[in-house]
Amino acid sequence: MSDSPKAKADSDAAWSAIEDFDSPPIEALFAAEPDRVEKLVTDVAGIRFDWSKTHLDKDLVDLFVALADAQGLKEKRRALFAGEVVNASEGRSATHVAERGEGAPEDNDLAKAFRGRMRSLIDAIEAEAFGEIDAVLHIGIGGSALGPALIVDALGRGGTRLDLRTVANIDGEAMDEALIGLDPGTTLIVAVSKTFSTTETLSNLESALDWLDGAGIEDPMAQVIAVTANPDKAIGFGIDETRILPFSENVGGRYSLWSSVGVSIALALGWDAYEALLEGAAEMDRHFKLAPLHENAPVLAAFSDLYYAQNRGAETRALFAYDERLRLLVPYLQQLVMESNGKSVTAEGQPLQRNTSAVLWGGVGTDAQHAVFQLLHQGSHLVPLEFVAVTENEDSQDPRQHRQLLLNAFAQGAALMTGRDHDDPARAYPGDRPSATVLLDRLDARTLGALIAFYEHRTFVEAALLGINPFDQFGVELGKEMARAVDDPEARGEFDASTRALIEKAEL
Repeated sequence: MSDSPKAKADSDAAWSAIEDFDSPPIEALFAAEPDRVEKLVTDVAGIRFDWSKTHLDKDLVDLFVALADAQGLKEKRRALFAGEVVNASEGRSATHVAERGEGAPEDNDLAKAFRGRMRSLIDAIEAEAFGEIDAVLHIGIGGSALGPALIVDALGRGGTRLDLRTVANIDGEAMDEALIGLDPGTTLIVAVSKTFSTTETLSNLESALDWLDGAGIEDPMAQVIAVTANPDKAIGFGIDETRILPFSENVGGRYSLWSSVGVSIALALGWDAYEALLEGAAEMDRHFKLAPLHENAPVLAAFSDLYYAQNRGAETRALFAYDERLRLLVPYLQQLVMESNGKSVTAEGQPLQRNTSAVLWGGVGTDAQHAVFQLLHQGSHLVPLEFVAVTENEDSQDPRQHRQLLLNAFAQGAALMTGRDHDDPARAYPGDRPSATVLLDRLDARTLGALIAFYEHRTFVEAALLGINPFDQFGVELGKEMARAVDDPEARGEFDASTRALIEKAEL
């Protein structure tokens, strides 16, 4: 295992070899490797993953495979799918793959049972057991809201069965906006909290109940469904047991859309779409589990990420979705990547002597070309880029618009790589700037499920090679504790002068 003296020595040697590696320019790699595209392009589940415009080559990939062997990647991957403890700090497995039917048999069975309960409740809702329902107000925060928001925004453009609104921020403006145009009498509240103690979620749930009560709804709680890994807390809150959808406590929030948290997705898009989402993710699970490392899409992507973060000092990486339907992809991935791998100690609790997660940022093309691409082409920062695009369009506009959109995405990658010389330095482009392209045949539930699972496994591989735990998130706890303390007038004296002055200025 990676914490043994020999494994540590092997890992240190592998990292040294990677750090000493001198990669030729990307254009030179294309000239030297006629089969470069075949080696660094992988097609899985209707998605093409093209990492050929990066500095990866056979020699560098081989060095990373040696690192993967030293860090026990294959064993860690086996443990993940076997339902063994992979979250060492909390002594837990991570069973999101079981929600797709690819985990340990007992975890698969539990997920299937919970999904059956969810299906029965959806059937009851559609049979108007809750009365006429035409809208869902989905209340959560972080992974409890980001997943459903992304999926329904991406796939529901042609119309949804129910109007889905999501609210996460405790800011009352967020709730006000979410409620615009909703009828209290026909709106179902779905409250999602793993512990059912999340301050923001419970505060927003209270606001939603006040909204229903203020509209004259006789029994507001009868219009609430709770989704939680702590059903007793939801019952204590006053929600009827028959309206509680449980999920496993070993499913982390940022991996939870595959669980009962996805009830709002199924209500908005239909059960068939939800099952297709799961099957697409399962298809990526099988690829990640079975494909050789040098042909494995999430693994190659993680190799590239680590090369630029460790070898080239890239502190960020950028993702641009060249499809308006994927406008929420970056916020979703920011939590997945930075909450998972924003760590500074190993899984054994020892200080890590290297950078971990790069800061993930990005936007939507072609808007971003007129905002941030100046820095990407000519700035002093090295920023590895990723373009996500979709071959088929479903909009009602002239097909030439979608053609121009795709051509822009592909041209940006080529321009970043080749650059351009010019006598005027202000008009010169240095080139040799890396990018990857993820091209979906079409955007549907299957491909979107596979895409998200790709990013999950990529994040897992990065963590495995760094020797960190991607499944805990203690870094979010301190701010919550301080927020509770600052609300106590007797504890405020312990805060710094700036914080005390801000509280006084806001008259809190």
